[in-house]
Amino acid sequence: MKLLFVVNPISGGVNKEPFLNKAGRFCRKFNIESHIFKTTGKDDRRLLREVIQQYNPDRVASVGGDGTTLFTAEVLLNSDLPMGIIPLGSANGMAVELFVNPEPMEALKELVMSRVVAGLDLIQVNNQHYCMHIGDVGINARIVEAYERDSNRGMATYARYFLEELKRTDPFTVWVKANGEMVEKRGVMVGLCNARKYGTGVPLNLTGNPMDGRFEIVVVQNIDLNSLVKAGLSKFNEKFHDSQNGFVISTEEAEIKFNRPSLLQLDGEVIGEFEKLDVKLINGGVKLITHFENSNLLPID
Repeated sequence: MKLLFVVNPISGGVNKEPFLNKAGRFCRKFNIESHIFKTTGKDDRRLLREVIQQYNPDRVASVGGDGTTLFTAEVLLNSDLPMGIIPLGSANGMAVELFVNPEPMEALKELVMSRVVAGLDLIQVNNQHYCMHIGDVGINARIVEAYERDSNRGMATYARYFLEELKRTDPFTVWVKANGEMVEKRGVMVGLCNARKYGTGVPLNLTGNPMDGRFEIVVVQNIDLNSLVKAGLSKFNEKFHDSQNGFVISTEEAEIKFNRPSLLQLDGEVIGEFEKLDVKLINGGVKLITHFENSNLLPID
């Protein structure tokens, strides 16, 4: 077996070298040929494609957080080369959604041993941007933008920006054309959900499944102290999820318009302001190495 590790050295502020040393010893012990590609932030997609073409691996291991997982998936999109996830980011939200073993070395062992490969969906926005986990427009995108500019990290910093945005929340109008219907709503946030929960563990869409060939649009109509408390509690018990505060549309593609330019973030990356989004699902666009304890797998007829 030839195994390619795709590593983001700085994701989540986690030092990857201890894991890579252990992984190297593991591969040598079991005669697994391996190669490491480290991202630098400069021309990574082209360079990774060249490495894949030259090295010709059998499997790819994405080592990092949600951003590294998405980056690896984009490069492998619509190819037959399967990828697995080694969770070494800050939140590892997508790894949690996909039932990846949280212990990196155990995740590596399962990635090598498993013969279960299934299609993982990706969301495409405006024919050029991708989302594997959760994206949104509105209040959370503005919080993410402010958080990314701050040199301080952690929940305290995120909470500070959340409270600042809460004070100046300004609802907007959104029109969603999907499934042959047009829906008009007012809200403070519009979620694009390929999965169920944010990396914090707070659910946005209880029906999400990143392997079912559909995605959900969630219009959050209001955020106040009451909904904030419910969101915090829903992290520990989903019965507290405030389903009455969110309007949900399940679809394969949609056209979304806003009454003013609104900020979009996808999987933690701020993309920019848009008045219109063309969104479609790439059904099973990535081959994921997984296992049969992953409850997202659809029953085989």
